[in-house]
Amino acid sequence: MPGSPKPLLTVLNGGNPGILPIWLMRQAGRYLPEYRALRADKGGFLELVYDGDAAAEVTLQPIRRFGFDGAILFSDILIVPHALGQDLVFEAGEGPRLSPPLVDHALAALQAVPERLDAVYRTVDKVKRALPPETTFLGFAGSPWTVATYMIAGQGSKEQAAARRYAYRDPVAFAEIIDAVVAMTVDYLSGQVRAGVEAVQLFDSWAGSLSPAQFEDWVIAPNAAIVSAFKARHPDVPVIGFPKGAGGKLGAYAREVGADAIGLDETVDPAWANRELPAGLPVQGNLDPLALIAGGPALETAVSRIISALNGRPHVFNLGHGILPDTPIAHVEQLIRLIRG
Repeated sequence: MPGSPKPLLTVLNGGNPGILPIWLMRQAGRYLPEYRALRADKGGFLELVYDGDAAAEVTLQPIRRFGFDGAILFSDILIVPHALGQDLVFEAGEGPRLSPPLVDHALAALQAVPERLDAVYRTVDKVKRALPPETTFLGFAGSPWTVATYMIAGQGSKEQAAARRYAYRDPVAFAEIIDAVVAMTVDYLSGQVRAGVEAVQLFDSWAGSLSPAQFEDWVIAPNAAIVSAFKARHPDVPVIGFPKGAGGKLGAYAREVGADAIGLDETVDPAWANRELPAGLPVQGNLDPLALIAGGPALETAVSRIISALNGRPHVFNLGHGILPDTPIAHVEQLIRLIRG
């Protein structure tokens, strides 16, 4: 469909818009001076997320500066556990903290506060009114396994040991946490769609930490449940699944979850993905964020390799994970020239 008014949405629906659409994970964030100024003015990350005007402004900043084909809602994956009743704070230099941590407390002790999601819907409505007509508006949520790792430990960790131990020790109780996240996530994504997003992404940032059997139980099954329930409500809204670190399990994820597109992290060989994933399935990715920091010939080579490997398949150009805070703006501009050229 050359000349499609929304190239990114066209690709997510399996079509060919005649150009290669691009957006970047964490494109609204710390590498932009305008973001840093606004966050300093608001005084904290959570204050920024829950301020509809400010969060809408952050969402729009990279669209104004770079003209990406997709705008990603500025929010956080921990909004869902906050809505499930955990307290959430972001400590300077320490990251997010959820309390009480469920490794020591029962899920039943939490009192859900779904109205905490309303501020996000207000942000969506404000962004929708301000976006250029050709820009696709993307919503998102964290996938249940990744969200549960924070809920159980009360904070992030590199190995997710507390959650992995918990899942082995008490799989019934762990499943209750996962099921609660699934239900809230379906409602949350549905609310985003009603407010104005046109596609959604499920971020499973810690999917790579699980054994194959646990991957089936805690990544594939919960994401499939979300996609099924979400599609029952919004059959025409594309879902991007992004199981970071899935590696060789990516094929099973693609076949069983039911997502409309699959995000590839930077460790995935795009030529392998093109061979192994179902024919015609749109993919997103997968430039190494460090190649973007390097810029110059290294960036040119990396971009060329990805585009060549995925030639003929519906493809959204993106990073393999989020853009890093020390990324030079000039290198983002170089990337856009490479893609547009």
